[in-house]
Formats: sequence, structure tokens, C-alpha cells
Amino acid sequence: MNGILLIDKPSDWTSSDVVAKLRGILHERRIGHSGTLDPMATGLLAVFVGRATRAVEFAESHEKQYLASLRLGLDTDTQDITGNPIGGEPRAVSDAELEQVLSAFRGDILQIPPMYSAIKVGGKKLYEIARRGGAVERKPRPVHIAELRYLGREGEDILLDVTCSKGTYIRSLCHDIGERLGCGGCMSALRRTRAGDFRLEDAYTLNQVQESADRGEAASLLLPVDRLFAVYPALRADAAAEKRIRTGAAFAVSAPDGDYRVYGPAGHFLALGRLRSGELRSIKSFFEV
Repeated sequence: MNGILLIDKPSDWTSSDVVAKLRGILHERRIGHSGTLDPMATGLLAVFVGRATRAVEFAESHEKQYLASLRLGLDTDTQDITGNPIGGEPRAVSDAELEQVLSAFRGDILQIPPMYSAIKVGGKKLYEIARRGGAVERKPRPVHIAELRYLGREGEDILLDVTCSKGTYIRSLCHDIGERLGCGGCMSALRRTRAGDFRLEDAYTLNQVQESADRGEAASLLLPVDRLFAVYPALRADAAAEKRIRTGAAFAVSAPDGDYRVYGPAGHFLALGRLRSGELRSIKSFFEV
């Protein structure tokens, strides 16, 4: 079983919990994921099964889109609603004031990662240090907020649609918006709706995967791994070229320089390849060994 499985992650599950559950459902040890979601977050988690796990590294850099809820007037140690309150001052914020502040967070910005994150400093994960009551200085990191839209209000929460680059912490974005407004703020809910070209509406719940597996139909839920590389043009290798790809050797191709999806004579996906000066070499192979 090989391919990409789009999962709608439930709340209170870690991304690793999802992988462990799927290993049991699919009876496959080779399973990984891209783009970790916090336990409280829900939504799209791209899971890679079988030989497709070799493609995880190519999905990590995908742009992500989220529906986030911002609770103003409350600061917590984790920068989300699950943490311990450490400050904040409730006050009324108009839509006009909010829009003005949001404009400062669009485009290229610097963001200080939260203490409760898996980033390592001195060989230790920040959340391990934080859980022991410690804190360390974190350097601001550049991230890109491609879109930040105010969608309205739901109870005491402000709803935001965020499209951002790899490495962006939505918790920190909510905290920083609250800080700029002078009242404090934290993330009260988060749902990932898109990762690259993968969309939440195409995802399955764990229950749906289990039901399909019980019917012996789980493989039908998987997307082919070459879907991840759809932006690249395709090349068809003949039998001799396929043999060279399978042994890690280069072969001659008459085509413009660039990256290509490489298929065998029967149309099966072999590798992502890079063509330079008429010679193509594999970047990563995906055929079964």
C-alpha cells in the first residue's frame, strides 16, 4: 500500500497519535506525516503511506491555510486557550481598529517562536524547558503571511483566515495581535483547511478510514504520490532508461533543463528527476524495491 492519505485530524490527538492509529488500521509500519498539528488543532493532516514516505520532505515546505479563533483579553503561557492565564485585559475592540492592526502582520514579518514548541535550543526542546518552569531567549524568525482576513466574530472570539509559510506559529500570531492591540490575546481554536494543493474537503476521518479498511477498500482512499509533484512536467522512460533509474544511474534525455516526473514504459511513477545538460538523474525514487 503506497500513497498519500488526507486525514481530518480530531481535537486532542497529536499528529503522532494519528500515525500510530493508522499503522494499526492499515497494517503498514511505513507511515509518516508532514506539517505537525498541535493536539488542540483539527483539520488537514497529510499522511504518507508505504514508499510514499520518501516524499514527506517535499511536502514540509508547502504553504498552509488555517481558520483560527483569537480570544482577546487573555494571555496564556502556551499562547493558546489550553495554557495557564498569565495576563491580559479585556476591552472592546472595534472592527476598524482590528483591521488596522491586522495590516501590520501581512507579508514578510519576524516572529518569536513560543516557548511551548518543539524547536531545539542547546539540544533540548523548548517545551521541555517550559514544562520545568524555564525560559530561554528565542531569536525572531522570518515568516510570510500571504493572507490574513478578518471573517467576523463568534461569541467572544474573532475569526481569522490565515495563509502562511512553513514555520509560522498561529498561536504566536494571535498573541502578537493581542499584544499590538494592548489587551493581550491567545488562540482559542485552530483548523487547517489547506496544505499546498491538498484541501480539507478531500480528507477522511479516522472512522471513515477504519470503515474502508474493514471492507478491504482502504487503498482506494490513497492519492498517488506523484500528485505531490504535479507542477513538474512528465517524462516517459523506455525499458533501458528504467533499468538505469532503478540502479541509480543517469541517462540521456533530449529536453530542456529542469525537474521532471519520470514514468516507466507501463506508465508507473518511478522518480522525481533533475535534467541538466541532457543528462537526467534521480532526486528521489518512488518505485518499490
